[in-house]
Amino acid sequence: MLEFLIDLWRFARKHKKFWVIPIVLILMLVGGLILFTESSVISPFIYTLF
Repeated sequence: MLEFLIDLWRFARKHKKFWVIPIVLILMLVGGLILFTESSVISPFIYTLF
């Protein structure tokens, strides 16, 4: 995971595409939220948001 973030930072710095970093981080947070709520009591409430 850390290696992916380092590679992402190097790519953004080399190609001057810093707008990629927030998009990837938000996608990772949403994915983590979905994985976290799969077996949780909160999952019906979270899935109604999407």
